[in-house]
Amino acid sequence: MTARDDFIKYLAQTSREPLGVEMVRAEGCRVWDAAGREYLDFVSGISVASVGHRHPKVLEAIRAQADRYLHVMVYGEAVLDIQAEFARTLCEVVPMPEAQAYLTTSGAEAVEGALKTARKHTGRTKLFAFEMSYHGDTFGAMSVMGRKEMREPYEPLLPGVSFLPFGDENSLNRIDRFTAAAIVEPIQAEGGVRVPPDGFLQALRARCDEAGALLIFDEVQTGLGRTGKLWAGTHWGVVPDILVLAKALGGGLPLGAFVGRRGVMKTLAENPPFSHLTTFGGHPLSCAAGLAALRVILGDDLAHQAAELGMIFRNTLDGLKAAGVVAEVRGKGLLLGAVMRDERTARAAVAAALKRGLLVGTAMHDERVLRLVPPLNIPDVDLVRGIELLAAALAEAAGRD
Repeated sequence: MTARDDFIKYLAQTSREPLGVEMVRAEGCRVWDAAGREYLDFVSGISVASVGHRHPKVLEAIRAQADRYLHVMVYGEAVLDIQAEFARTLCEVVPMPEAQAYLTTSGAEAVEGALKTARKHTGRTKLFAFEMSYHGDTFGAMSVMGRKEMREPYEPLLPGVSFLPFGDENSLNRIDRFTAAAIVEPIQAEGGVRVPPDGFLQALRARCDEAGALLIFDEVQTGLGRTGKLWAGTHWGVVPDILVLAKALGGGLPLGAFVGRRGVMKTLAENPPFSHLTTFGGHPLSCAAGLAALRVILGDDLAHQAAELGMIFRNTLDGLKAAGVVAEVRGKGLLLGAVMRDERTARAAVAAALKRGLLVGTAMHDERVLRLVPPLNIPDVDLVRGIELLAAALAEAAGRD
């Protein structure tokens, strides 16, 4: 039996046609398969590997922590220095004052905690989310997923959830005094790398303030420098009440968090206490990796690098748009979307890129869109080479009828 055989036989499949590349090694912005073939990685574990695969400082931190202790006590009871240091470092750089963090194992779990906190803090039940949004696949997170086809097989889901058109200011007046929170991605990633029009997030912030509702930003994919700023919401000068993070947060290990103002987060310890707990959230090994990765992002100013490299990347994509190869270019920084004319052409582009040694993927909710998310610290020479491979793959796919 090969690893591929075991993969098909023993792992529950989530699609009919998995990528199927048997990966055996990863380093920086490259991965290698079992045949020894090298690929440039413009998927980054779906925005996880923002500092690249196996960053030396992340590996060093993991080894040092593994030599001390792993899981020793349920989160929130024992004082674990690596948790506390990670939380302090994170809270010092989020956009909100007097921040506190609740650490989880994933983005979906962090969304669940944010929604629970909003309901408990406000004493209200209604929630608003946005069409084409993605917030995870647990029941609460799926309840605020903005694509009906993904929700329907699991209904009934969480009651009291309504959906608004993303980017439509006129719809925001539906947020009322019975609303606990509105949850939004500052840029929708799985929705097809959709950037809101200027003024929309400001209007959403204002409407939540008027209604007394909390504003939750899901920055699981957009946060930590991916869009050219440390936090995507700051492109529009908007600060949420709760910020949800994961993916790149753990430096390659499972780690999520929801961060809020102290007055909101204290809800978790009251009426009753222990009403939201986690066993493995903020695992010491993940916190060590996350702290090292966060220091690399901050110390190397990877947000600025993402902005600069993103402009280089975008210029090429804009040229392909002018040439009729792609229909539209979306995104900010190193979260970019190349919109093909249809899903078949996009799938052909993914296959053509793979054939050339480049990993790319499509957005979950709009499979016409190639989502392009290389590591933020990708060397210039690798970015240029990846762009060349991508341009050839897109041209090949667009030429197919």
